Amino acid sequence: MAQGSNFVDYVKVCCRSGHGGAGSAHLHRDKFTAKGGPDGGDGGRGGHIILKGSTQHWTLLHLKFRKHIIAANGESGGSSLRSGATGLDEILEVPLGTIAKDAETGEVLFDITEDGETKILTPGGKGGLGNWHFKSSTQQTPRFSQPGLPGKEQWIILELKVLADVGLVGFPNAGKSTLLSVVSAAKPEIANYPFTTLVPNLGIVGYRDNKSFVMADIPGIIEGASQGKGLGYRFLRHIERNSVLLFMVPADTDRSIEEEYKILLNELTAYNPELIDKPRLLAVTKADMLDEELEAEMSQTLPKGIPAIFISSVAGKNIPQLKDMIWKAINE
Repeated sequence: MAQGSNFVDYVKVCCRSGHGGAGSAHLHRDKFTAKGGPDGGDGGRGGHIILKGSTQHWTLLHLKFRKHIIAANGESGGSSLRSGATGLDEILEVPLGTIAKDAETGEVLFDITEDGETKILTPGGKGGLGNWHFKSSTQQTPRFSQPGLPGKEQWIILELKVLADVGLVGFPNAGKSTLLSVVSAAKPEIANYPFTTLVPNLGIVGYRDNKSFVMADIPGIIEGASQGKGLGYRFLRHIERNSVLLFMVPADTDRSIEEEYKILLNELTAYNPELIDKPRLLAVTKADMLDEELEAEMSQTLPKGIPAIFISSVAGKNIPQLKDMIWKAINE
């Protein structure tokens, strides 16, 4: 489990923004002025808690042990119309694809999808107005000012959904990690046992004319994953952000290819019915085990209405053609 220990895609934190500073009720006095008018300055705004997108982070691990995020309070206003200092903002850098939710209501507040994008998660309290705002012809020396507004305290859920152009969907040992290692520089763990992959792996796949796309290897789904079985339920959320879904079924499956494809599709739609609207492709892996006659026979049993191709990551069979299919689906 060491591989998965550093991948954190869900944290719950208590955010408390800063209180606004109080306005000043000062009256101007100096050696030449015995009874000057109001000159109390405004209080400073309390510090915000801000989320900022960063490509330098790919997990929420750095926030796992920060249960309380507290921004600084604003300073009180001073004499001579001097405003109080604004409370220091607390800026949390998060990986792209992070969603912020209200922990009590489950409401999605916003998501971060671009590098450098900033959004206020918990706004700081507004600073109070100084007494010079309240002077008038009938009240020339107001001796009162506004207090600062309190900050806000709330529990927030930060949830990461991996951003990728194409997501690999398949049962354990379908060849997803092998394909990713062949077409990109990613080095996922590969072994001949189920659930070798414990975290989503991303790789940049080079295409023609210096073009590229991002491929995500999602940990293996099993039948019943949408009800919480296996590892699939935990990582199904990452499939929601993929533009294209590449279903991968091994040629040596105990079921028929169409049956295995339908089970995978049912698990996705049971988790989120909107996933059925995403473009889908089918790759029959380990095709180096098939001769031409057997491949032609199996082609007759493939599910209808989905582009399909026989590939072998180890032998390099039809890998360029698979890239063409993916690129076409991404750009349609």
